[in-house]
Parts: sequence; C-alpha cells; structure tokens
Amino acid sequence: MLPLGNIDEVSLNFSDSSLLILNVVLAIIMLGIAMDTKVSDFREVRRMPKAMAVGIAAQFIALPAITFLLTILLGVQGSIAMGMILVACCPPGGTSNLLTYRARGNVALSVSMTGISSLLAIFLMPLNIAFWGGIHPEASKILTDVDLSAVEMLLHVVLVIGIPFIIGLSIAQRYPGFTEKAQPWVKRFSVYALIGFILAALLGNIGVFWAYIPIVALVVFLHDTLAFSLGYGLATACRLDEYNRRAITFEVGVRYAGLGLGMVFTFFDGIGGMALVAGWWGIWDLIAGLALSSWWAKRPTGREGSAGSTRGSRVAS
Repeated sequence: MLPLGNIDEVSLNFSDSSLLILNVVLAIIMLGIAMDTKVSDFREVRRMPKAMAVGIAAQFIALPAITFLLTILLGVQGSIAMGMILVACCPPGGTSNLLTYRARGNVALSVSMTGISSLLAIFLMPLNIAFWGGIHPEASKILTDVDLSAVEMLLHVVLVIGIPFIIGLSIAQRYPGFTEKAQPWVKRFSVYALIGFILAALLGNIGVFWAYIPIVALVVFLHDTLAFSLGYGLATACRLDEYNRRAITFEVGVRYAGLGLGMVFTFFDGIGGMALVAGWWGIWDLIAGLALSSWWAKRPTGREGSAGSTRGSRVAS
C-alpha cells in the first residue's frame, strides 16, 4: 500500500466563476479540434479500418481496463484511483495531432481518430467512468458519496464536447477560408489558456500540491507511460506499420485531462486525489509527448513522403 495520508478528505479550492471560465476554455478547445476536422475525415474509417479499430478499442476498452488494474496493483486511495480512471476515460486532445506530426506519424489517421473519439466520448466517457469507478473497491465509495448522476454527467459532456464540436464542424464545412485562418489561433489560445488554468489551480492550492506531488507524480508517470506503451504495443501486436503506430501511440497516450479536471470540480467537489491527478497529468502528458515526438522525429518510419504530409502541414500551422 502506498502511503497517501488522508488525500481523500482533501478538497481543492476553485471558485464557481473560475469553473465557468474553465468550461468555456474547454469548449473552445473542442471547437478548435472540430474546426480542424472535415466530414471527409470520417471516411478515413473505410480507408484505414484496421488502424481505426485498434486505436478506438485501445482508447475506450483497453486503457480504462488496464488503468483499473494499475490502481489495484498500486493500492492507491480512492480519490487517486478515481482520478486515474477519469483521465483514462477522457478522449484525446488535439495536441495528439501536433505530436503525431512532429513524430512523422500518420497525421490523417490521428486527426480522423481524434474527431471520431471526441464524438464517441460523449456517450462512452460517462459509461466508462460509471462502470470502472463503480466496480473499484475504493473509488466506488467516492461515486456513492457524491451521488453522481449519469444523466447530469452526460449533459455536461454534451455541453463541453458535443455542442462545440458540432458548431466547429459546421463552421469548417461552411466557411473553409475563415476556418483555415482562425483555427490555428483558436488552438493556440485554448491550449495556453488551459495550461494557465491548470497551473493556477495547482498554485492556488500549493500546500496540498507540495504535500502530495511526490506520490501523484509517480502515479501519473506510471499511468502515462502505460498509456503510451499500450497504444504502441497494441498497434505492433496488430501488425500495423511504424507510420500508423506512432499516430495510435499519441491518440492513446494523450488524454484530454483538462476536461477531466473540469469534471472533478463540477461533480466531485474538487476532491484532492482526483484534482491533482488530472491537473498534473495535463502538464506531464505534454512534457512526455514532446519528448517522445522529438525522439521519433529523428527516426524514419519507412513511409516518408507518403500521404498525410499535406495534412501535416495544416496541423503544424
């Protein structure tokens, strides 16, 4: 058993106005992801069915299941376990597309999978959280204490993910010229704003952060490493080439932890373990992703110059 003290009894401070602004930023992030998505991206499923199936299954089935087992193996307290499960159930963020481009992976697959995963997450995220959290011996107590409503969670996800995604997709289809100019600015603003909010949330609770960061950092490191390894491992086991493996690695390894952080404060009263896991994941995930993509950028995939380079230019812009 890892010595965590009474982190389950700790709540992080976060005002209602700050939470409202955070949810607006999260919606803008999803708007930016949708503006970088085209209806034709969803047709990629027919062109790359195997790669798509592996990536989607890894995200919504394998990762939550493996995360559940990791929480049992580590013996973490309920709020830490629930935070890990929550992050694992989040969809990938748009950062995965940029990292795939930097790593010389299949950007078309990455962008298409992000769009499809975002839509699936509207329904699968609440279901996965309720299922894996509900059967966990420690995390289930937290779900009982907060009296979590699946309907309320679904509505929240629809507001933060679903509606912005539909709006962004519609704008991209109707006004492609405007979208091409606005989308990079929307992405930059939303990413910087999200990082700022995560840092503000952690610094605003600096005492709790310093007290528990050693164990939270270790847990997030192990969990994040497992997520990246799972994506690459499953893609390798299914005999996908290196070009597609890198895309799937980032789609599985990069989680939209900001959405998870917003849900912690919306539904779980900012309980310490959950908030610290989601907050630190949002920072560490970016560091680890940039390190991995930089390392891969120097190594060939065997598919240099193939389809996807054009799409990669748009993601990088």
